[in-house]
Amino acid sequence: MKFKLNVVTLALIANAGIAIPGMALADGYGIQNANTEKVKFNNWDCKRCKIETGVSGTIGAGVGYNDSDDIRSANAFAAENEFAGKVDADVSYVSESGYRASIEAQNLGMENGSLDLETGKVGQHKLSLNYRQIATYKTDKAMSPYQGVGGDHLTLPDNWQTAGSSLDMSELYSSLNPLELSLKRKRAGLGFEYQGEELWSTYITYEREDKTGLKQALGSFFNQSMMLAEPVDYTTDTVEAGVKFRGDNWFTALAYSGSSFKNQYSQLTFDNAFNPTFGAQTQGTMALDPDNEAHTVSLMGQYTAGSTIMSGRVHYGQMSQDQALVTSGYGYQTPVDVLDAKVDMKGANLKVVSRINRTVRVNASYDYSDRDNKTNVEEWTQISIDSTTGKVAYNPPYDFTTQRGKIGTDFRITRGMKLDVGYDYRRDERSYQDRETTDENTLWAKYHLSAFDKWDMWIKGSYGERDGSEYQASEWTSSESNSLLRKYNLADRKRTMVEARISHTPIDALTIDFGGRYALDDYNETQIGLTESKDVSYDINLSYLLSDDMMVNAFYDRQNIDSQQAGSNNFAAPNWFGLVEDQVDVMGAGFSYNNLLEKKLRLGVDYTYSDSSSNTQVQQGLTGDYDDYYAKVHNVNFYGQYQATEKMAVRLDYKMEKYKDNDSGNNIAPDGIWNVVGFGYNNHDYNAHLIMLSMSYKM
Repeated sequence: MKFKLNVVTLALIANAGIAIPGMALADGYGIQNANTEKVKFNNWDCKRCKIETGVSGTIGAGVGYNDSDDIRSANAFAAENEFAGKVDADVSYVSESGYRASIEAQNLGMENGSLDLETGKVGQHKLSLNYRQIATYKTDKAMSPYQGVGGDHLTLPDNWQTAGSSLDMSELYSSLNPLELSLKRKRAGLGFEYQGEELWSTYITYEREDKTGLKQALGSFFNQSMMLAEPVDYTTDTVEAGVKFRGDNWFTALAYSGSSFKNQYSQLTFDNAFNPTFGAQTQGTMALDPDNEAHTVSLMGQYTAGSTIMSGRVHYGQMSQDQALVTSGYGYQTPVDVLDAKVDMKGANLKVVSRINRTVRVNASYDYSDRDNKTNVEEWTQISIDSTTGKVAYNPPYDFTTQRGKIGTDFRITRGMKLDVGYDYRRDERSYQDRETTDENTLWAKYHLSAFDKWDMWIKGSYGERDGSEYQASEWTSSESNSLLRKYNLADRKRTMVEARISHTPIDALTIDFGGRYALDDYNETQIGLTESKDVSYDINLSYLLSDDMMVNAFYDRQNIDSQQAGSNNFAAPNWFGLVEDQVDVMGAGFSYNNLLEKKLRLGVDYTYSDSSSNTQVQQGLTGDYDDYYAKVHNVNFYGQYQATEKMAVRLDYKMEKYKDNDSGNNIAPDGIWNVVGFGYNNHDYNAHLIMLSMSYKM
C-alpha cells in the first residue's frame, strides 16, 4: 500500500509511540509502520508555520478643536479643553529568537486614554505596563460663596453677614464664584508573569490609582444647611500575586489580593453661613472617607473526570480601618480615640457540570459567603440635627451570611430544539436588622428553537418567592419607624418574569433581532413601603448590507419601570399613595459607504438619541404631580477616511452632542430654599461640537 507523506503525517511519525485515539488499523498498516527511510527530514518546510519577525502594526496621531460652553460634554467627547490631541498605536515586534513586544495606545492624551506595553518570550515570561485615565464631569457652573475650594478648610468672605435665612444674606450673590464638580482617575500598573516548568507558573501585579477632583457635600447646623465642595484626593494601591499549577486534567492556583486606600484629607471644616443657633457654632466639621485596607487569600481548582468537570474556590480576607476619629466641634468625650474596625470575610463555592449522555447535561453550584464584623461596640453620645430624638447610640456590628444553591438541567430534545430547567435558592442571615433571615426560591425554564431555517428564538420564564423570619423593627436601627413599614430588600415578595428573543435572517444581507422582557415584583405583605414594581422593556435591531460597499444598521430600545408605594403621615395605616413612572427610550442608526474614489475613501455617519423621563404622582385625597424629570441627548458622528498612500490614511471626524435636562434639584437659586445655601442653577442645555483630524501609518 502506497500513500503520500505530508507535514502533519511526518509530525505524527516523529512522535511515534504516542497512541492516536480513534485509529484502529490492521497490523502493519499503522502510521508507525510507514517506511521513512527515503524521507529527507532536513528539507521539511512549513511555509504557513513561519512567524513574521520584525516590527508591524499601525501608529497614529490626531488633533481636534472642541467648541462647548458646558463641561458635561467632555463625558461624550473626552475633551475638556478647547484643543485636544491624541496618540493611537497598535505595534508589535517579534525577534527570531522568540521575544515579543507590543504597544497599544488608544486616545492617549484624551480624558479616556489608555496605554498598554508588553514584552517577553512566549511560554517563558512576560512584563507588562499599563495606564488608564477616566474622567467624569457634572458641572462647571456650581456657585458657592466659600473660599479655599479644593482644600479641607472652607471660609466665607471677611465681609460676610450671617442671617437666619439665606434670603436675608446681603453678601450672598456678590460673593458667589463658579466651581467645577468633576472627578478624574489615573491608574498605572506593572505586572510580571513567569512560566516555570511545564507544571507551574506565577504572576504578580501592582496598580496605583489616583482620584482627584471635587464632589458635592452638605454641611448642617440643626435645620440649616450649606452645599459644599468636598475635596477628593484618594490614592489606592492594589497588589495581586499568585502561583498556578496545571496537569493533564486538573488545575489549581493560590492567589493573594490586597488593597490600601489613603485619603489626603481626613476632615472638612467650613464656616457657618447662618446666624449661630445650635450650640452657638460658627464653624462646622465633617469627617471624610477614612484610610482603610483589605486583604484576601484564595485557593481555587478544577478537575476533569471524563465528562464531568468540578471546580471550586475558598477564600479568607479581612478589611480594617484604624484612622483616628474626627472629634472637632463634637463637644463630648468619645469612648475611644480610634474605632479599630475589623471585618473578617470568608467564603467558598463549588460547581459541577456533567454530561450524562448526548442529550442531557446537569450542572449544580453552591456558594457560601460570611461577613463577620469584629469591631467593638461602643456607646456614643448622640447629637440630633433634626426633630427626631434618636435612641440609637451604638455602632451595630452588622454581620451577613449568604448561601446560594443552583441546579439545572439541559435537555437537547432534538436537532435545533433545547430545553433548560432549573431551581435557584438563596438564604440570607443578618444581625441587628429588622429581619434576621430571608429565603428566596426560584423556578425557571428556557426553551431554545433553531430548527427553522434562518430563524433563532428562545423564551425564558421564572417565578420566585421570598419570605423569612418574623419582621420586627430593630431597636438598633429603626425604633422610630412605623411598625407597618417593610423595607423592600427584606419584605416578602413574589417575582414573575418572562423574556424572549427572536432573530431572523430573511435574506443573507438582512438580519432582524427582536427581544422583550416583562418582570413584576409583588410585595404582597407590605402595607407601608414599596408595594409593587413592574419592569417592561423591548428592543429591535436590524442590519442590512445594501451592497458590498454599503451597510446600514438601526436599533430602538424602550424600558418602562412603574413603582407603587404606600405611606402614612401619622404612624398608622396607609393614608397616601405614590406612583413613580420611569421611561427610557434609546434609538440610533448608522450608515457606511466604502471603496469610493478608486477604493480609497470611506464615508459614514452614526447617530443616537436617548430620552429618559420620570414622573411622580402622589395621592392623598387629591392627586398631584411632582415636577417631571427628563434628560434628552442627541449624538452624531460624521466621519471620512481617505487612504492617501498604501501605508498612510487620513481621517476626519465631526461630532455633535445636543443635551437638555430639567432636574428640579438642579433648578434652585442659591437662596431658593430659606434654610439652604445652594449651588444655584445647574441644569444642562447645550450644543457641543468636536472636530478631530487624525492620521495613521501602517508599518
